[in-house]
Amino acid sequence: MSVSPQREPDSARDLAAEQDYVSLLYRKLDTERETAQRRLAAALHQRGSAPQALTERDVATTTYSERLAQLGSVEQGLCFGRLDFQEGETAYVGRLGLFDEDGDYEPLLLDWRAPAARPFYLATAASPEGVRRRRHIRTLSRKVVALDDEILDLRAADQGQDLGLAGEAALLAALERRRTGEMSDIVATIQAEQDRIIRDELGGVLVVQGGPGTGKTAVALHRAAYLLYTYRQQLATRGVLVVGPNSTFLRYIGQVLPSLGETGVLLSTVDQLFPGVRATGEDTREAAEIKGRAVMVDVLTAAVADRQQVPDEVLEVEFEDGILELDRETCERARAKARATRRPHNLARRVFLDQLLDALAERAAGQLEVDLFAGVPEIPLDEGESADAEVLDAGDHADIRAELAASGKVLAALDALWPKLTPQRLLRTLFASPGRLASAAHGHLTEAEQAHLVRPPKSRWTPADVPLLDELAELLGVDDTEERAERERREREERAYAEGVLDILEQDEELADEEFLRVGDILDAELFAERQQARSELTAAERAARDRRWTFGHVIVDEAQELSPLAWRLLMRRCPSRSMTLVGDVAQTGAPAGASSWAEMLAPYVEDRWRLRELTVNYRTPAEIMDLAAGALARVNPELRAPTSVRESGTEPWQRPLAGASLPSLVEEELRAADGGTVAVLCPAARFAALRAELPQDERLSLLTVDEAKGLEFDGVLVVAPEEVVAASPRGWNDLYVALTRATKRLGVVYTERALEPLVGAG
Repeated sequence: MSVSPQREPDSARDLAAEQDYVSLLYRKLDTERETAQRRLAAALHQRGSAPQALTERDVATTTYSERLAQLGSVEQGLCFGRLDFQEGETAYVGRLGLFDEDGDYEPLLLDWRAPAARPFYLATAASPEGVRRRRHIRTLSRKVVALDDEILDLRAADQGQDLGLAGEAALLAALERRRTGEMSDIVATIQAEQDRIIRDELGGVLVVQGGPGTGKTAVALHRAAYLLYTYRQQLATRGVLVVGPNSTFLRYIGQVLPSLGETGVLLSTVDQLFPGVRATGEDTREAAEIKGRAVMVDVLTAAVADRQQVPDEVLEVEFEDGILELDRETCERARAKARATRRPHNLARRVFLDQLLDALAERAAGQLEVDLFAGVPEIPLDEGESADAEVLDAGDHADIRAELAASGKVLAALDALWPKLTPQRLLRTLFASPGRLASAAHGHLTEAEQAHLVRPPKSRWTPADVPLLDELAELLGVDDTEERAERERREREERAYAEGVLDILEQDEELADEEFLRVGDILDAELFAERQQARSELTAAERAARDRRWTFGHVIVDEAQELSPLAWRLLMRRCPSRSMTLVGDVAQTGAPAGASSWAEMLAPYVEDRWRLRELTVNYRTPAEIMDLAAGALARVNPELRAPTSVRESGTEPWQRPLAGASLPSLVEEELRAADGGTVAVLCPAARFAALRAELPQDERLSLLTVDEAKGLEFDGVLVVAPEEVVAASPRGWNDLYVALTRATKRLGVVYTERALEPLVGAG
């Protein structure tokens, strides 16, 4: 395969020249790092002693900290490309920008995200964009080890017989590299179709559809880095959220963004987006599917309404030495008024309580008047005097009401009608009580479906519970009256403490000398207190991780096809601006509540206001493996076509029957064939425990279910019992398609019944 004529550079001369320039860049990097360290140290010192505005100091400190992190993250592979333009100018491209501050501030190295660096990714022989030669520079640590040149000469280019790949030699070298268990960035080998997606505009919902190995995840992460570079002012305070399918995947991609100079992005799974809840339990497939349905919103709404009760006839409330009565009609009026506010449950509760406390106060006052006049002879009324004249005034009524509000017995009685609830408390009691669940699910779920949801009250939270908890948090709301009062109390104490410290300093005889500035001249108590709080301030990503109500400037979702309708509601709350990048492949949907089409998934939130981009080239999976996987894809949907592989491995996938096969021996063979690379054994969930006890222990070996393997890649893959993978789920063929496309070099299949046919449409 040829993209454009490749020219081997004069290795002796060119390597030496590039080594000299790269050495210059690293010297500049070291100098800038030392400068950033000094400025960071000065900014930190200034935070504690200088009288400047607090916000300015925080911005300076954050800027120096981020820059220092960026400079440290690119130690390996600072520069990876060079552009020689037809006018004779030369530009170098790398992971961040460096400038010649000693001269006229000329760029020594272009940040790959800068507009001026785009020709490195887009220039072709047919459209060279002013580029005469594109050079790919391969480095090992700080040393240049290889150069690959492309001469963009239309007259010599071999057009129409390739996939339009840029930097074919560098790309193939990267693809052939052994996997390490962590994802690498593709910044040096981004292709034109990927670059156009990475640099798409910020606003709106962008859907990136791509088959296995097309680089969806890499494109999504590089897009996050590009958006933060290009729209930093808009995104710096709100941050960017990157959502992955599982924790294994997050560990796999964890070093990509730091290597691109971005450290402030929050990486999370959906089930980690509800602070205080760890979803370590497991649902049955049926329960997970039911919990993900949109109809569960109606079930939860009904469950909340069921907790807003009225007595059957009369509620007796103990107060002091007597009994006060609340009739059903009074309670119904209070409930109707509270619901009419359309506030969440816990906020509307205050209205409900106020109405009933008013009613109880009126009854208590009436009883008190009766008690006061018990046994007193009736006094004749003067002409014009009303028999209804009140003995107790407004102040007396207010006192009675305050006593009622402070009574534990009164509040307990009212709380039974309209309790203050947390999402955790309500969901636990709902799933632990078949009766409560039947009431809330009436007309929404069948009895058989309800049975799948019933569980003991102390069960562990599952990933499918988290969107339900988030939905309940919206329905319940947070009555933070007490928390707000406590926060205000702490702030008063901090100001009082600061005033005391300043008083002591002011009384110091040395500071009182006229030759010295007095502390009060440069620092007041409020600023002093703020400074103490500033020392423990968190980054935007850290604050977002602790705050359920945090909204992000942009959200990126990988394996987006796996999310349920309830999970999408959670994510849409995190991004009301609907500035999102969603990457996935509906042919790989395995989750029972996952999407079968992007349009159907997005319709409730943005209707048809979203744009689709497609990735069509498979960089990961060799053609031999894709021929085999095509049979599974045809069973998913005969109209779907696999992405085109850019390379062949020369190794055909092998298949053997499980009967009589020694899996440990087969795994050992694959580990040897991987030659230091990684190997994964992918199996049905039912076989996982047995295989874990049977297989050898090796840091290069991963045993995973198919669900856990989503988004990952390995040098070699061994798929065990493909027939059981298919039979385990209504979307079993989707799951098998995922399993068969995780390998970058070798694939083995150990089947239980018959071998898979490497033919499109094979049964």
